[in-house]
Amino acid sequence: MDQLSEDRKIVRLEETESTNSCLKELLRTEHLEEGSVVVADFQTAGRGQMGNSWYSTKGDNLLFSLLIYPIEIPANEQFIISRIISLAIKNTLDQFTDDIRIKWPNDIYWKDRKIAGILIENSLQGKIIENSIIGIGLNLNQQVFPPELPNPVSLRQITATEQDKDYILDLLMKEFFLLYRGLQRGEKQVIEDEYMLDLYRVNGYYWFE
Repeated sequence: MDQLSEDRKIVRLEETESTNSCLKELLRTEHLEEGSVVVADFQTAGRGQMGNSWYSTKGDNLLFSLLIYPIEIPANEQFIISRIISLAIKNTLDQFTDDIRIKWPNDIYWKDRKIAGILIENSLQGKIIENSIIGIGLNLNQQVFPPELPNPVSLRQITATEQDKDYILDLLMKEFFLLYRGLQRGEKQVIEDEYMLDLYRVNGYYWFE
């Protein structure tokens, strides 16, 4: 295991079925600190929201899962985790380009094109979230996508610059834990307000896929 920013642990894999599944299996066999990450160059069975698959060419994009223990968040308020990671991705990408928006419930868009997706799997114990595995697929350097994908885009296509995956992962983790610690300090309403401001077509109509 390598060190990530703030001494968080990171497991790097060339290939795995899915980073969420891998992190879940690791958690069954050993204790992992909050902030542990599994990152892979390629997923053979990457998953998205509502059973959708996630397509990515090998080594081009940022595919990872993050573990947290949000025991202070009631199970009936678990969507705040989605809001925090969505804002963290947006705030990270804002450092490279404009027009980044959050498309409810689990996608990140640049203009009208999808640049990232999120899959969160919570383990509940009664009214408590025992742990949360947050999976992210972020299109960084892929330049060609299958024609059947309706609207993908990568950061490299937007900026015409090859991106450093480790650097962006580090930025994203810093943005996430800044918001997460804010929530723990009682800043939930600040997060909710920022999320609503950053929603894709918040004043218009939505097509939910």
